[in-house]
Amino acid sequence: MKHLASLSTIAAMLAAAPAAAQEASTRETPPPAAAGVPAGTASGTARQVYTPADFARYAPKNAYDMLNQVPGFSIRDNENLRGLGQATGNVLFNGERPSNKADDMYTQLSRIPAGNVERIEIVDGATLDIPGLSGQVANIVYRADSFSGQFSWKPEFRAHYTDPLFTRGDVSVRGRSGDLEYEAALNNDESARSGAGGPTLIHDGAGNVIERRRDIWNTHYDTPKLSGRISWDPAGDTVANLGGHYQRKYDRYYEDGLRMSPGQSDRLRTVYENADSWNYEISGDYQFRAGPGKLKLIGLRRFSHEPYRQEIVTTPEGGIATGDRFAQVGDLGETIARGEYQWKMFGGDWQLSGEAAFNTLDNVASLAVLDPNGVFVDVPFEGGTGGVSEDRYEGLLSFGRKLTDTLTFQIVAGAEHSTITQTGMNGLTRTFFRPKGSLSLAWTPTPDFDASLKIRRRVLQLSFYDFLARAFLNDGNQNESNNDLRPQQDWSYEAEINKKFGAWGSTKIILVYRDVEDRVDVVPIGPDGEAVGNIAKAKAGAIDWTATINLDPAGIKGMKVETRVLLQKSSLRDPFTGEKRQWSGFTDTVIEGSVRYDIPASDWALGAAANYGHYQPNYRRNQTDKVWEGPVFANVFVEHKDVFGLTVRAQLANAVNARSKRDRTVYTGVRGESPVAFVEKRDRLIGPIFAFSVRGKF
Repeated sequence: MKHLASLSTIAAMLAAAPAAAQEASTRETPPPAAAGVPAGTASGTARQVYTPADFARYAPKNAYDMLNQVPGFSIRDNENLRGLGQATGNVLFNGERPSNKADDMYTQLSRIPAGNVERIEIVDGATLDIPGLSGQVANIVYRADSFSGQFSWKPEFRAHYTDPLFTRGDVSVRGRSGDLEYEAALNNDESARSGAGGPTLIHDGAGNVIERRRDIWNTHYDTPKLSGRISWDPAGDTVANLGGHYQRKYDRYYEDGLRMSPGQSDRLRTVYENADSWNYEISGDYQFRAGPGKLKLIGLRRFSHEPYRQEIVTTPEGGIATGDRFAQVGDLGETIARGEYQWKMFGGDWQLSGEAAFNTLDNVASLAVLDPNGVFVDVPFEGGTGGVSEDRYEGLLSFGRKLTDTLTFQIVAGAEHSTITQTGMNGLTRTFFRPKGSLSLAWTPTPDFDASLKIRRRVLQLSFYDFLARAFLNDGNQNESNNDLRPQQDWSYEAEINKKFGAWGSTKIILVYRDVEDRVDVVPIGPDGEAVGNIAKAKAGAIDWTATINLDPAGIKGMKVETRVLLQKSSLRDPFTGEKRQWSGFTDTVIEGSVRYDIPASDWALGAAANYGHYQPNYRRNQTDKVWEGPVFANVFVEHKDVFGLTVRAQLANAVNARSKRDRTVYTGVRGESPVAFVEKRDRLIGPIFAFSVRGKF
């Protein structure tokens, strides 16, 4: 609920630029994109190798700083697929994919000190012996030879509505003793203080103003995580890893508002949300020689305790307060056992994998109203309390080899069998059998040009909360329970084309088309209800073009320019009106540009960036609702790379006054068939954001 990705499933592989502030209950800002800066030289037709010397001008502190400067490369995190499955990201660590799920690529890369990195290899994923990879993949080759540590502190200050942020930062250590390598980290990089305030106008169907609002909201968000990892890598083919984390999340949302309507008393309205939670994960893998190949065993256990409470109280001037409260406590668990056996035969790489995954949710939900004495009294709330579990088994066989000196292919085929059981209201057990797999081709005719094509059958992960009823008090909406919810499946067609221009930089085009079954959206339930459910058919496509331009050859030493244009189109048949429309909350346009200038013969760097995004509304039975920020976010920064050995940056974000906006149209019945009840238009000030960072090593 708190951190939804606005690109939905089609662009899980495509990153986008962040907005500066977003309401806690409706955050739909795309995640930050990794930028590229020209560095290094090509070596061979299928592989580029970058050494620490290629990144010296940027004074990197960790592997993320280094990979972030590789020309034309954008970090792609793992997709939200089921279990561990095939590899879906585009970063490897010493030739291996990570066996955990809780850490994103940024977090894992930032824990590797730059001094431990021996080289970064960029290679087409289809040429590797790891099933599922395609397009450009980065392999971080590193080794910790002694104890080292690094830290960062990233305070932030906003001019309006928010408290200062002092708690964002991280510290990590890494070292080696014989064949053992270890790391430990304390990370709170995801902490935030967001806020906005301003007017909202409510119009009736004829366009008359029937209510004026002034609201101010802010959030306090901290996610301290303590993590550790031990790796054992003796001589030979044996490798073992054991890691885990424990994390607390402190998530609070506050909103105060004044509502004014002709002929009525003014009303004070307060909204409070508390989503404090905790979670842990333990994972490990053990790889060893077995017969003609290598066997890798992987195990993972994670658990999350997720209480949530929302209270809304309205107090008329001189009157009695009224209010509502929605609360739930969910316990989510996942246990995975996976085995992978790799061997060589018929001139290629084979892998046979099997996975068993067990997911559970136990949830207790309640709804209450405020009585005249100021006490919340529970009222019936059917469908919110119950449990969901899934037992899933998967088997896949893959084969990959070179067809010619420039053409490589990889094929993966298999299936999964799952049983989903729901307890509580109208409990139900269902069993599914689904084919899965992929076909990848990689073509590298010249050292400066490569292309790849990937066709795959995907089954996406479900949120078990979507099976159960849920109230959204702030907007007066409610989802019913839906026992018949199914995971989305699709045929995905992806192509990636890379062209390098020597010292001038590089460009990349990614093409994506998805033919979707059981698209997850809000659908009708009963005569007047709605719930998260499935739409039988949907489709979407994307063109993502990026370019990195190095201006050194033009005589402007130390300057580079990056651009990106993402155009997306989606389509489905609306389950309420029968009309064709785009997907709810879909991002259809992203335009980005940035410039960085590392001043020659100095430790100073300057830069600026801007991005524009356009989004589709969210659709429910009786309304369309579009919440966004913009239209343009821009920032400027100045950086010094050696202040007593530290890298210090100052940044002004939201430099062109992007705002927090909402356009919501509510109908008296089914939209498109009923008159307009009211139209809500919001325009809230975010204001400038001043950010600083101090990074160093020890």
